[in-house]
Amino acid sequence: MSIAIAAGSGRQSLHSSSMRRRVIAGTTIGNALEFFDFTVFTFLMLIIGPLFFPAASSYGQLLLTTATFGVGFLMRPVGGMLIGSYADRHGRRAAMTLTLWLMGLGCALIAAAPTYAQMGVAGPVLMVLARLIQGFAAGGEVGASTTLLVEHAPADKRGFYSSWQFGSQSLGVMLGALTVALLTAALTKEQMQAWGWRVPFVIGILTVPVGAYIRRNLEETLEPPRAGQDVHAGSSGPASTHQPLRRVFAEHKALVVKGILLVIGGMVCAQIIGFYMPAYANKELGLPATSTLFASVVLGAIGFVLAPFVGMLADRVGRKRVIFWSRAATVCALLPCFEWLVSAPSTARLMTVIALLAVLLALQTAPVITMLPELFPKAVRTTGMSVVYGLGISVFGGFAQFFVTWLLHVTGNPMAPAWYLMVTVTLSTVVLFWIQDRTGHAIDTQEV
Repeated sequence: MSIAIAAGSGRQSLHSSSMRRRVIAGTTIGNALEFFDFTVFTFLMLIIGPLFFPAASSYGQLLLTTATFGVGFLMRPVGGMLIGSYADRHGRRAAMTLTLWLMGLGCALIAAAPTYAQMGVAGPVLMVLARLIQGFAAGGEVGASTTLLVEHAPADKRGFYSSWQFGSQSLGVMLGALTVALLTAALTKEQMQAWGWRVPFVIGILTVPVGAYIRRNLEETLEPPRAGQDVHAGSSGPASTHQPLRRVFAEHKALVVKGILLVIGGMVCAQIIGFYMPAYANKELGLPATSTLFASVVLGAIGFVLAPFVGMLADRVGRKRVIFWSRAATVCALLPCFEWLVSAPSTARLMTVIALLAVLLALQTAPVITMLPELFPKAVRTTGMSVVYGLGISVFGGFAQFFVTWLLHVTGNPMAPAWYLMVTVTLSTVVLFWIQDRTGHAIDTQEV
């Protein structure tokens, strides 16, 4: 009886209103800081390219810089697998703290990286190493933080809680773009090339202890296994035999494939609309760098504000319905939006296009982030989501900017980004018909 009372008391504490608010706040702040660190690189590509790849042409510099941005995504599935497995064995909170410090290390390496003129090839090599570390950290962050949000949420509010994952990513993008835009407006071109581009990464280093302190006080949702019991459903044995990564690939291969196909549409949209558009509008359409950066600020602000409302909508009408119709609207809107922008490029048109696509991006992405952890049982939930998210974003998302830059160069068609987005979003939507919508249903009943 005393054990039951203690367990009930712990469960009540875990799911109290005040703890849930702390989890949302702690996850949102920490995740926003990490995505500021991870994404600010892309807003500086036009400055970093000539400094680290001076021998290449203008096109070659952009291609090499987008590839350097993309290598960070190659490590995301590795980070997702290893840190996700760590989170399923030792706790979500510990994994989230680890990812913060790793992201800070990546920022420190970038901030200190010598340019090609200073140390030759050592500069680009160090930059690539830093992006690999940041990619490893980001791969583990999304799965652990989303799982923590979902496991704290009531069954009928999981969409709202997990929507803060996308909202916090948008907040990080907004802060990154705003920081670079303000620096670009305040400093001369020579100052930005000499030292100004390093400032955002120094800021990223300084924010890490803040995020770590906040996360240290969050309540853990992973219950430790009982002595002598394996968390593998229906079996017993030493707890140390729990191998989440092996279980995900051995028992949930079909879910992994479905999850990857589901996630790539939103990830490609996020990378092209959110991160590539500043370089595209500046290099291809000739718009001022500051106006294109403020367009990304608008995108981040819209995502941050809309995310919780989209989460509530998905809780009310179902994840699949919101995803399907928002993606259908995205496919229909892409070509007219790009044609209208390219026909007469202007800051006003860019802002309008970004704002519309940002709304559609929020509508499709917030429910997807909720569905991913709902696919897997608790013992492997973080690992499963991290594997899906990491593999889905590593090639299709991380190298989307590289592919589009290459397509623009080969075809000479400024509509190439729109066509690339339309194809990937359409393919990613088809898999919805083979995924169960668990809106409002208990998810931990999957385990025995």
